[in-house]
Amino acid sequence: MPLQKKLGIAFVFSWFFFGGIGHFTATTFFTSIVPPYIPYPEEVVYISGVFELLGAAGILIKPLRWLAGTGLFLLTLAVSPANINMFLHPEQFSEVHIGPIDAHLTQTGLGVRLIVQIFLLAVIVWSTMLPVKEAKAAA
Repeated sequence: MPLQKKLGIAFVFSWFFFGGIGHFTATTFFTSIVPPYIPYPEEVVYISGVFELLGAAGILIKPLRWLAGTGLFLLTLAVSPANINMFLHPEQFSEVHIGPIDAHLTQTGLGVRLIVQIFLLAVIVWSTMLPVKEAKAAA
């Protein structure tokens, strides 16, 4: 496997592994960004955290990589309403508290976050779902 693919898998793994842990260690923050029209926000945060961790582990196991990558891609699409909601209503998220960290989110920063999410979707597809071209063996 080319180094670039390995780096892509490492990036996707890190994003979802640490993000998944965050769902359990910074539950209040993640619950606060769930759009109000989604019921049971705390439960949704825990469930999505479990799937982030399962997906992160799954992409490390070659026979499961495509399935786990597909799941992470769909999960990323499923949580997109939270990021879009934050972008559309930045005044609700101008000050957030993530554990001991106080952050000030701007609409520009939230817009960059949406762009990063698009990049993340592309890296998931490229590193976990597209086949690796193997070098042809010399005859």
